[in-house]
Amino acid sequence: MRYLVMVQGSQTDYEAQAGKGSPDSPAWDEKAMREMFAYMGKINDDLAESGELVTGYGLREPAQGRAVSLDAEGRPVVSDGPYSETKELLAGFWVLDCASLERVTEIAVRVARCPQPAGAPEYPVLIRTVDGGIDD
Repeated sequence: MRYLVMVQGSQTDYEAQAGKGSPDSPAWDEKAMREMFAYMGKINDDLAESGELVTGYGLREPAQGRAVSLDAEGRPVVSDGPYSETKELLAGFWVLDCASLERVTEIAVRVARCPQPAGAPEYPVLIRTVDGGIDD
């Protein structure tokens, strides 16, 4: 079964990782960033070695994205990020091919334990079952 495992963040968190802390998200120093990347890199390596990793990516800050919707007349409405309507956004994801929901939950628990500075916001790691696709 394939699963989408998602980590969340906010524009404020990306700014904190760039060293610009706030009351909601303390600044990360170089050591904290190295620890986080090493931790996530080890997870990626382990998932690749086990054959469970289909793909995965971290996403750039919301300020580099857009939201596209339609108004009542069907005209496009384009908003540059960060998106004031949403606090937490997708920060990165993996598509995993795991034997069970229990196994992917074990992986999500490991992701949730990623080191971060004291006082940094904690977000749940989200799991969704992938329902087929164009190559299935």
